[in-house]
Amino acid sequence: MIKSELVQRIAAQNPHLYQRDIENIVNTILDKIATAMANGDRVELRGFGAFSVKSRPARVGRNPRTGEKVEVREKFVPFFKTGKEMRERLNDG
Repeated sequence: MIKSELVQRIAAQNPHLYQRDIENIVNTILDKIATAMANGDRVELRGFGAFSVKSRPARVGRNPRTGEKVEVREKFVPFFKTGKEMRERLNDG
């Protein structure tokens, strides 16, 4: 599912709301999650999961085409851990 499909499904379940308002709400939620993660914070949505940032240390990699050694800088990557209720829901059936 992509973001526009999510907005459409929420709009279908809530016909009293304007689709543009739903889109603004979804965008705001996602923006706040991304901003918190950019600040190094952890975002936990109970029953759904937790978003956090993990550090990948610098290392020496290889160019797959030439085999030449390449320095790869330290970087930060998003990480998502599912909540207990989500895991149970996925593995129930």
